[in-house]
Amino acid sequence: MTPAIEARSLVKVFGATRAVDGLDLHVPRGSVYGLLGPNGAGKTTTIRMLATLLNLDGGSARVLGHDVVREAAAVRSRVSLTGQFASIDEDLTGRENLVLVARLLGLGWRGARERTDELLAAFDLSEAAGRRVRTFSGGMKRRMDIAASLVVTPELLFLDEPTTGLDPRSRSQVWDIVRAIAAQGATVLLTTQYLDEADRLADRLAVIDHGRVIAEGRSRELKRSVGGSTLHIRIQDPEERPRAEAVLRRVLGPEVQNGADEDHLSAIVPDDARVAAALSELAGAGVRLAEFSMGQPTLDEVFFALTGRPAEDQSRTPDGEAEEEK
Repeated sequence: MTPAIEARSLVKVFGATRAVDGLDLHVPRGSVYGLLGPNGAGKTTTIRMLATLLNLDGGSARVLGHDVVREAAAVRSRVSLTGQFASIDEDLTGRENLVLVARLLGLGWRGARERTDELLAAFDLSEAAGRRVRTFSGGMKRRMDIAASLVVTPELLFLDEPTTGLDPRSRSQVWDIVRAIAAQGATVLLTTQYLDEADRLADRLAVIDHGRVIAEGRSRELKRSVGGSTLHIRIQDPEERPRAEAVLRRVLGPEVQNGADEDHLSAIVPDDARVAAALSELAGAGVRLAEFSMGQPTLDEVFFALTGRPAEDQSRTPDGEAEEEK
C-alpha cells in the first residue's frame, strides 16, 4: 500500500529565509503522525505545501498516491485541513455553519442536519448551536472549526495545532475524536507544540527545527535515543538554582533544563552511577534540596537535548510561518 504522505527534500523559501529546508516525511496510512516543534520550525509551511495551498520551491511530495503539483485537485478532494485559526463564518449560528459545510460537500438536507447534530453533540456545542458564532468563546470557536473539518471524514486529515487555546476538557474531547478517526482507517497528520499531546496521540513523531527533520520515530524510540535516565530536583531556595544548574552541568553534562517552576531542574543522566556524585556535589555546594527523583526522559527533555532549547520557546523566527499569518 502506498503511504499517505511521501515527501522528499521539500523546500519553501520566503525571501532570504528557507522556511522548509530539505524536509523528508514518510507517513503510513491509518496512523496518527506528529510534527513536533516550536513556532518558526516550519510545521505550518510543510502542511500548507502538502495540502496544495503553497507551491513547492524544491523537492517533491505525494499525498495518498497523488503528486501535490500535477494532481492537486485529486489531493484536495481527499484531504481536510484545520488550520491554526478558526475559519468559520461568525455571522452564522453554529448549526448553520455545519449545515452549510455539509451541503457544500454534497450531503442532502436530512443528512446534513443529522451529521450536524452528531458533531454538535460530540464537541459539546448543542446548547450553543442556535447562537451566532461571534458570541462563542475562543475555545468554542476552535471546536466548531474542527467539527467543520469532520463533516465528511477524509482519507487524510491535517490538524495544525488543533487544541491551541482549548481548556483541558475540550482538549481531551479532541484527542478522543482524533483516536476515533484513526481507528476508522483515516490518517491524521498533527502538528503540535504540546509534548503530552504528541506523546498520547502520535504513533510516530518527526521533530522539526529550522525547516528540517532532526529526529524521527516512535515516542519511546526518541526518548531512548537521548540515552540514560532523567534526574529531577526541587530546590528549597529558588535563588540557589544558578548554583545547582552549574553543578549539574559540570557533573552530568550540558543537558540541564529548567522546569515549569522556578525551584525545579531536570538533567539527562548519561550514566546512572553519576547521580550519587551529582547529589553529593550539590550538597557540597550548599544547595538544599526539597526532593529528587529519577525517571525516563520526557519528550520535552528529548526536544531540549536535540535542539538545545525547550519546546515551549515560542519566539518566532522570521520564517515563512510568520509571513503566512500576516
